[in-house]
Amino acid sequence: MQSSSQSRNIIILFTTLVIIMMGFGMIIPVLPFLIEAFGASGQELGFVMAIYALMQLIFSPMWGQISDRIGRRPVLMIGLLGNGLSMLFMGLANSLWMLFAARAMAGLLASATLPTSYAYMSDSTSEEDRGRGMGILGAAMGVGMVLGPGFSGILADISLATPFYVGSVFSILALLVVYLLLPESLPEDRRTNDTHIDLRQQFTQMWQGLRGPIGFLFFLAFLASFSLTNFEGIYGLYMANKFDYGPSEVGYTLTFIGIISAAVQGGLTGPATKRWGEEKVIKASMIGSTVGFVLMVLAFNTTTILLTVGFFVFSNAMIRPGVASLISKRTESGQGISMGLNNSFMSLGRIIGPVLAGFLFDLNISLPYLSGASASLIGFILCLALLRTPKAEST
Repeated sequence: MQSSSQSRNIIILFTTLVIIMMGFGMIIPVLPFLIEAFGASGQELGFVMAIYALMQLIFSPMWGQISDRIGRRPVLMIGLLGNGLSMLFMGLANSLWMLFAARAMAGLLASATLPTSYAYMSDSTSEEDRGRGMGILGAAMGVGMVLGPGFSGILADISLATPFYVGSVFSILALLVVYLLLPESLPEDRRTNDTHIDLRQQFTQMWQGLRGPIGFLFFLAFLASFSLTNFEGIYGLYMANKFDYGPSEVGYTLTFIGIISAAVQGGLTGPATKRWGEEKVIKASMIGSTVGFVLMVLAFNTTTILLTVGFFVFSNAMIRPGVASLISKRTESGQGISMGLNNSFMSLGRIIGPVLAGFLFDLNISLPYLSGASASLIGFILCLALLRTPKAEST
């Protein structure tokens, strides 16, 4: 049972993530067209997205460790400030290398935001309500993705840079919300004293995490992220080339996607994981994602686009909060470190996924979605063999 103060803090965290994800959602419909304006193609789009994820991969565990030591609130503020500055520089970019630099800055600093938010939620919820809490964060991201893309499509009619400027303002607003309203969730007596941070050990930590008792969950985080970026990473170019969509049309369909994602993660994740457990929910989502990828390739008009994309998002939406909830429950390390590693494996998927999707897109526009289907199917098969409910949890 949550206290009123805990509920209030979760609402504030929810609002903060809505604001920052609204800014992020405003980028997605515009970035493919900005890349094309610089004379680039699918492969360059993949690398621009990958540089952001690469910086996340390197620095995300560091921010998780820092949040375990100094608290969640200051690390959240660093991430929000970095996100706002990077979006401002993206709006000012007039060449491809400047866009790369801005995205690298975003990955370096904004990588503090999501793992710290998950750790904050872990601090604020019981194990029984953990799945629901992770679903709330997923819903916040979904709501931001509902509002951001459609708004971005409208702003892009002014200029392709305008959504980035507005997104920067949103990040600063989120920073003010955290500074003024959000209290610290990690008491001083629960903080670690470890001050040693060595970024060279990043891949060693990931390897150790992969070989540890929750290693398969980290692999699932990677696989889910990899398959999803095969969808969203190339979505704008896919729609522009196959259906002659512009930023507005891409934004509106992404708004539709965000509505479904928010509804599923906010309304169904908690009840579904409580009734069937995270393991069964993840397995069902994996096989649903496989079918959804294949169906999207078969879409031929606006109606079938909405139907097939809607089915995919409905199936896929509970994978990430389900995996994050299991990691949080089964971790033997600090929540910040574990959530940081979770985000690192997701970042690894966001590095490999967009690069491969961009390369495959330049060969054939359907190949990225078929590779996503293959990854989801592999995940489902592995879950059948390896993802089991511990006896202590099943009683």
